[in-house]
Amino acid sequence: MANDLLSGSGPTYDASSIEVLEGLEPVRKRPGMYIGGTDERALHHLVAEILDNSMDEAVAGHATRIEVELHADHSITIRDNGRGIPVDPHPKFPGKSALEVILCTLHAGGKFGGDAYATSGGLHGVGASVVNALSDHMRVEVARNRELFAQEFSRGIPQGPVQKVGPAPNRRGTSTTFHPDPEIFGSLTLKPARILRMARSKAYLFSGVEIRWKSAVADGDTPMEATFHFPGGLADYLNDTLQKTTTYSDRPFAGKVGFPEKYNVPGSVEWAIHWTPARDGFIQSYCNTVPTPEGGTHEAGFWQAILKGIRAYGERVKNRKTDQITREDLVAGGCALISVFIREPQFVGQTKDRLATEDAARYVEGAVRDHFDTWLGSDPKSAGAILDFLVLRAEERLRRKAEKETARKTATKKLRLPGKLVDCSATNRDGTELFIVEGDSAGGSAKMARDRTTQALLPLRGKILNVLGAAGAKMGANQEINDLCQALGVQPGSKFNVDDLRYDKVIIMTDADVDGAHIASLLMTFFFTQMRPMIDKGHLYLACPPLYRLTQGARRLYVADDAEKAVWLEKGLGGKGKIDVQRFKGLGEMDAKDLKDTTMNPATRKLIRVSIDEDEGGETGDLVERLMGKKPELRFQYIQEHAKFVEELDV
Repeated sequence: MANDLLSGSGPTYDASSIEVLEGLEPVRKRPGMYIGGTDERALHHLVAEILDNSMDEAVAGHATRIEVELHADHSITIRDNGRGIPVDPHPKFPGKSALEVILCTLHAGGKFGGDAYATSGGLHGVGASVVNALSDHMRVEVARNRELFAQEFSRGIPQGPVQKVGPAPNRRGTSTTFHPDPEIFGSLTLKPARILRMARSKAYLFSGVEIRWKSAVADGDTPMEATFHFPGGLADYLNDTLQKTTTYSDRPFAGKVGFPEKYNVPGSVEWAIHWTPARDGFIQSYCNTVPTPEGGTHEAGFWQAILKGIRAYGERVKNRKTDQITREDLVAGGCALISVFIREPQFVGQTKDRLATEDAARYVEGAVRDHFDTWLGSDPKSAGAILDFLVLRAEERLRRKAEKETARKTATKKLRLPGKLVDCSATNRDGTELFIVEGDSAGGSAKMARDRTTQALLPLRGKILNVLGAAGAKMGANQEINDLCQALGVQPGSKFNVDDLRYDKVIIMTDADVDGAHIASLLMTFFFTQMRPMIDKGHLYLACPPLYRLTQGARRLYVADDAEKAVWLEKGLGGKGKIDVQRFKGLGEMDAKDLKDTTMNPATRKLIRVSIDEDEGGETGDLVERLMGKKPELRFQYIQEHAKFVEELDV
């Protein structure tokens, strides 16, 4: 193996493998388009991009070891013993090395052609170049052909050509050191605990790699040094996560297999799942070692295989209630991990939060289903316990559904609902939506645009009370808050019960301007402080109304902001004549068709789910206190720290 690695056997990986698509300029101006923002999550996404590149080398069979080292100045080094980035001149850019092209050009990498990597996590070819653009210093060292090369960069600009450092007879691979740019991320710094969890999960996801961790930054109980290598893969990960939690089977349903031969595609799936009565279920999914927190087609295929398998088993043992089981019941107590490796996956967004490859569902279901049938048949005791648990979950779900239908009918008839609430006609909470809109004019358009069966409206007059620090009596006397609580069917604070919620989705729909953003922030502060479980359970959303409508002949296009407008004005809509631009100063200016097509129709709208990262729950509370609390000096300090990041104001 070592000799193969040193000789670089396999498909040729040199400068000709690097394909160039476009330039680097937009990254520093709009980092949010490439890493999802400039917050702590985006900061650590830089580490993930470089680590993913090293993991791609490991998964491809060219690296066995990765080192992650956090330095005292909060710069970080990631090393691997892979093939090393090519340093010879690029065929299309004779004056530049392939290394410089990769690090200074968007969409340049060895993963477009499909020969250098069969499966990879860094598919967009923007990872390393984006990290380079958003770092005030980056140094890349490459050991290839027993020689060491190095090149340094600052904010995406080479500080000189690639240099030959000297011989490296016992070294191979790539070492990347970078320091995130304070001009982009302010005072934020890399956190050892978060990076350690990232490195550890990568080791679980590929049993063939050893990841070594070292930190010069102390961080509570986070070890300063550690080594991760897990031959058992996801089964080890799941057992370590659950530890002594009671489960319905002694061993998880776990495995790793290639996709069925009938599909004739390269790729594999690994999974591990336990059912437990002791905690809420969860699923963590990955594609090519990249986390997909919003799931996607691989998750859909996995649950479909499990659902069909458990129903088939129930039929074999003549349990007539098995057909009541749904995916919701499986997820309720199921603690699952799933990891797929596929060629050229399609993701939603650069941060790859959701897998969109349609065929992945079919491949995963086909790979998992037969193995699940075999596993159930091999352990009748565990299979029976799991089946009984799932039937009970299904019966409980159906009972709650019947109670909610009755309760909703009762609430509609007997509760004192606010007079300005325009309710929907559905008697079941599932699928219903309450739009909280800004003022009666917006409510008028929304009333005509809504689906009367499932969509309800609650217009608010002006800005609601800032509840952070407000006395209970003052909050209880506020009419807007009382109307909101009555419409939702719940009580605030310690009396809040998420099961009493009358709607499945609560959607804040405000104007796309400063006042609208302020109203939305006041509402989110209210829900965060008074109805936090509603956020945790995924019931709170933000609507995304457009700011402009562009019309050229018969072509019509809605755009979200000035940057998108500028792009379309430059290249045109494909119609004839001058482009007419209409700016929506408020939702009330949009006609019902505009509002329905862009913001309210589930088939064409975009919603943002309001969520809180479990690792950052405390920090979210601190930020809410700084921005919305009673201490103006904290708010002023935050504005001073972040004002330099504001690109434009809408006043």
